[in-house]
Amino acid sequence: MLHPTRRNTQYINMKYYEAQFTITPLSQIAADILGALLADCGFEAFEDTPYGINAWVQQPQYSRQSVDGVISDFPLQGTHITYTVTPAAYEDWNTRWEEEGFSPIILTDSHDTDKNLVCIHDTRHADVPQARYDIIINPRQAFGTGSHQTTRMILRQLLGMNLTGKHVIDAGTGTGILSIMCSRLGAAGILAYDIDEWSVRNAQDNLRLNDIDNVRVCQGDSSILSRPADLIIANINLNILLADMPRFAPHVRPGGHMLLSGFYDTDADTLIHNAAQHGFTPQARHVDEGWAMLLLHKNL
Repeated sequence: MLHPTRRNTQYINMKYYEAQFTITPLSQIAADILGALLADCGFEAFEDTPYGINAWVQQPQYSRQSVDGVISDFPLQGTHITYTVTPAAYEDWNTRWEEEGFSPIILTDSHDTDKNLVCIHDTRHADVPQARYDIIINPRQAFGTGSHQTTRMILRQLLGMNLTGKHVIDAGTGTGILSIMCSRLGAAGILAYDIDEWSVRNAQDNLRLNDIDNVRVCQGDSSILSRPADLIIANINLNILLADMPRFAPHVRPGGHMLLSGFYDTDADTLIHNAAQHGFTPQARHVDEGWAMLLLHKNL
């Protein structure tokens, strides 16, 4: 299964390179770190392989120097990475992502694993388990099916929060899955935005599939924010979170929260320190296979 980032689909007629990376010794955390670093170099989609990962990048965005820099500065000592690059047709992986779908994803009660709290599935799977909350997602290349550790951690955190009547901002909404969850949990109104036009359209489609009518989806970045909210959710990479913190902070009401993920636990302290300068204190910190999630409270 392909795992696209939020950067893709803006230039759907562009030609792509496919890079095949071999990781020795192979581990999931090494593959995840490599994918995150390559995303910062412009790579847009990733696929796990028995040897490492395959990654796709628009040909004009490819820089061998940047890739070599990622490998030479790779943070896991003792990891050896080699790669080859060949031209690839965009349609090859685009069609696969849209046609394959994904198997239903279940979040169970941590105290009773027989109790299904959330079932996330696409329209291609008719026989899905019953759960307290049912969410339909047709991803169409936007990030967020619930399969990634960061999305799962945020969903679990939301399940434990009182969102009744609250106003929420969903930054980098991707498929809109987190906005759908917030609406299911009683949020009064949600502003969702993403820089990618394709993600915006995908989120709108998924909202209709789930009969959600209290989410407004916009294309743009954090500069579009105008009104304060009780909660800002952002599942984005570390650099964007740090850059957006000065814009996020004034748009969280005193006593409100930021729910952040998309970064590794090794970077969590950096975010906590940065958020403290804007009046936030940490309330919860969770880690899943090296990925981290922070719940931050805005001081009164």
